[in-house]
Formats: sequence, structure tokens, C-alpha cells
Amino acid sequence: MENKLIFLGTGTSVGVPMVGCPCEVCQSDDQKDKRLRTSAMIQFKDRNLLIDIGPDFRAQMLFNSITRIDAVFLTHPHRDHVAGFDEIRALNFLYETKVDLYANAFTWDSLKKQFYYAFMESEYTSVPKVEYSEIKNAPIRFQDIDIIPVQVSHGKMPCLGYRIGDLAYITDANAIADKEMEKLQNLEVLVLNALRKYHHPSHFTLEESLEIVAKLKPKKAFFTHLSHHMGKHVDVERELPENVFIGYDGLQVRF
Repeated sequence: MENKLIFLGTGTSVGVPMVGCPCEVCQSDDQKDKRLRTSAMIQFKDRNLLIDIGPDFRAQMLFNSITRIDAVFLTHPHRDHVAGFDEIRALNFLYETKVDLYANAFTWDSLKKQFYYAFMESEYTSVPKVEYSEIKNAPIRFQDIDIIPVQVSHGKMPCLGYRIGDLAYITDANAIADKEMEKLQNLEVLVLNALRKYHHPSHFTLEESLEIVAKLKPKKAFFTHLSHHMGKHVDVERELPENVFIGYDGLQVRF
């Protein structure tokens, strides 16, 4: 299996189209303007590494014909990134074992509160079962794969990005400290959130994300976690440098 990233979802917390919205993006017939909540699968060294397990997880697995997950890596505990946690039950049934899950302590504590029933002593056994490993500010070794966590700020909330090989995936960020930027040098592919064109208190704008791409100079960059306020896919991509692209659901990028 060659190394690649699959964009499972590229939309913001309400998805695109947004329920009830009459704007031209939400009413677009272009399939690239149909965005599920943000998530990605990184296929690396014949492993399937899932980043975030949001409310659209089941549909994303079925749409992309993905039948195996080796580990789940969470970025932060907002519902659009963890609401699919209960769906891990299906993986438990298939594999007859717990699923490896990686997150920082803040996210893990929140997950236990949101899905409290999964961590209670009970005779009811049909709950998601995971083997949790805490992420600290140090590289992770999962089987034979080295993974570098990247600490970013999502407003006042800590959030994680990940570097795997020459690919880095960062979502839900509006600031990256210089010491964390050092982890993002010499990339083949950078994936970065770009919510819209005007200010947001906890997400990069298109202009801010382009500034980071200009600093890091990856060979290619793809933007994700887009809202309908960004504009239509075809129009926004015309504005971008030749090595920068708008991600869309189902897009596969090799690295």
C-alpha cells in the first residue's frame, strides 16, 4: 500500500451545506462543495491511521470503502471531531478487541464525560472499547511508525496536529508557536485549516493559512475545515498559488 491521505471530511462544525441555508455555496451542484465534518485517514506503512472520529464517521467509512482502522488519533474534544466515538463499537465487533486511541489528557478527560456510559461498570457490554495512550509533547511510536504531535492553539483550547513522515495535518488552529513550526519543516504535504476569508477567534483565515504556507514552503498544501462563508470551491481555488489547493471530501493525496 502506498502512503496517502484521504480527506474523509473537509467541512466545518455544521458541514456544507448547512441545514436550512439558501446561500450559493450551500445550494451548489458541485460535489466539491458538499463537505462532511473534518476528518482524515492516513495510510502509512500499510496502516490505517484515523484522525478524528466525528459525527459523519460511519458515512465516511462506507463512502470510501474503508474496512480497517489500526488506530484513532484525536486532535481535540469538540463534538464535530469526536461525536462518532460510539461507532467504535462496530470495530470492536469486527476485531474482537479494543481499538488503540491516542489523545492528550485534556481530550481524554472530556471524552470520558461526553461518553460517560462507555466508562461505567455495567452489565451492558455494547459500548465502545479503546486502549488509550496519552499524547504528551514528545514523539509517539505506534508499531513501527513514528508520529510527531504538533501543539497548536484553537482559541484558548489546546489542539493537536500530527506529522507522519513528510506529511503534516493540522486542523482547528489559529496560532502555531515558533517551536512547533520547527516540526513542520521540509514537508511534502501540509494540510491546514482555513475556515473563511474574514477573522475568526479560533480558526485561521484563508490569508493567515497562506502566510503559514509561505513560511514553511511545503511542496504542496491543502486547506480543510472550510465553512460555506469561504465561497465555492472552484472560485476559491482560482485565487491560490499553484502549489496550494482546496481539499474536498474523497480527495486522495500521495506522499
